[in-house]
Amino acid sequence: MAEKDTHTLEDEKAVHEDEHVDSEQAESSASEETVVEDMQEDTAEAQVAELTNRMLRVQADYDNLRRRSRVEKEAAAKYRSQTLIEGLLPVVDNFERALLVKPETEEAKSLLSGMEMVYRQLQDTLKNEGVEVIETVGQTFDPHLHQAVIQVSEDGFETDQIVEELQKGYKLKDRVLRPSMVKVNA
Repeated sequence: MAEKDTHTLEDEKAVHEDEHVDSEQAESSASEETVVEDMQEDTAEAQVAELTNRMLRVQADYDNLRRRSRVEKEAAAKYRSQTLIEGLLPVVDNFERALLVKPETEEAKSLLSGMEMVYRQLQDTLKNEGVEVIETVGQTFDPHLHQAVIQVSEDGFETDQIVEELQKGYKLKDRVLRPSMVKVNA
């Protein structure tokens, strides 16, 4: 019976050791599962962060596109008549030259009077579209608004002051359509 008790004691030890090993394996397995779960959570969080970042960038790109589109539409509306006006400027120049002629007959005076009315109407239409004549004589030369064709030395004018306008310049709102051709005092 002593042998049986020893055997039973050894069997219990073995079972206890097996249980201990099994519990260690279970703990190890649980620990590995926790590590795997943590890695999956970290990966998931990284993906969420990346997708959120990507979404914010796409949203910002869309907002920029919408703003740029609005600005372009406003500019197109603001300067929609620029091509037409640029084509009319030589017509305005010819009208001004024609109006400088001194009529000698009543028929010529009547024709000149009609041309003056058409010219005033054309000027009013251009003004309503935002066209302005660039000021020149007596002004200081500005290369953004004026084109110096001749440089002279005349008394009564300061250096870089415009002495004479050779051709009118025009602006459409804040954009120069044609710079004024001028004589500048040196």
